[in-house]
Amino acid sequence: MRATAFQLIRYLSVPTNKLNKIYPNKMDPQLETFYKKALDLTKMAGKYVFEKISQEKQVEIKTDDVDLVTETDKAVEEMLVEGLGKAFPDHKFIGEETVSGGQKVELTSCPTWIIDPVDGTMNFVHSFPHSCISVSLFMNFNPVIGIIFNPSLNQLFTAVKGNGAFLNGSPIQVSNETKLSKSLLMMEVGTSRDDEKLRSVYNNFTNLVPKIHGVRTLGSCALNMCMVAMGGAEAYFEYGPHIWDIGAGEIIIKEAGGVIMDPKGGQLDRLSRRMLCANNEKIAEELMCYLEQYYPPRD
Repeated sequence: MRATAFQLIRYLSVPTNKLNKIYPNKMDPQLETFYKKALDLTKMAGKYVFEKISQEKQVEIKTDDVDLVTETDKAVEEMLVEGLGKAFPDHKFIGEETVSGGQKVELTSCPTWIIDPVDGTMNFVHSFPHSCISVSLFMNFNPVIGIIFNPSLNQLFTAVKGNGAFLNGSPIQVSNETKLSKSLLMMEVGTSRDDEKLRSVYNNFTNLVPKIHGVRTLGSCALNMCMVAMGGAEAYFEYGPHIWDIGAGEIIIKEAGGVIMDPKGGQLDRLSRRMLCANNEKIAEELMCYLEQYYPPRD
């Protein structure tokens, strides 16, 4: 039954052959090479994820009962790292499952691929159709390529520095709303069950609901960011995401005309595990006034 439903959703979405037409014009030749290879590998990995989403999963626990990893997470990361590593042997990698295995998070000026093989693993485990592959390339400490692919709903978000942001080949941009009271907000509980963290989530939800249009949560940091990029929501903040959760979303948000920063204001520290993105600075600054801050352990 589930497989039939997912097939129907997929075939009613944008035709897969349109995904081959998304390459932006006037792209830097080097970035185009990187982008095309990453896109091909991400689409290949997406087919694998789609085949697995309605099947029984082998689930392991990482830090607590809601921080999960499956054999699919591991296989997809291996697939992407192997393919990109073979194509670009001088590039470095930061992958969620590699870091979970003990590798230190180290972002340098070298070209570095940052990979979340299945963002929204809890959703994936439950066959809830909001999980995605997130791939980004950082050069000189900044993202230059971002690809976020939700194979269940056939949503392919892409951005290359200076070329705009796209959903399945069509340009996207943030909303033009300037009032927080008319804004839709994305927020998450996250995987931590630390008492202080849960209090901050509860307090922020309680404080913000009377001041906004509404709250939505997809269970995927990358997809929440994409909702802001495409104008479906005005802002999103979270305490706890890692660089692999936000790497691709950062450049997609920026190329769609939005802003990203620390939830208290100031420049985003990508290893602080704190992030706020919005359609514009006015919404971001107003939102900050009502936020109770929380500081997770740094990566």
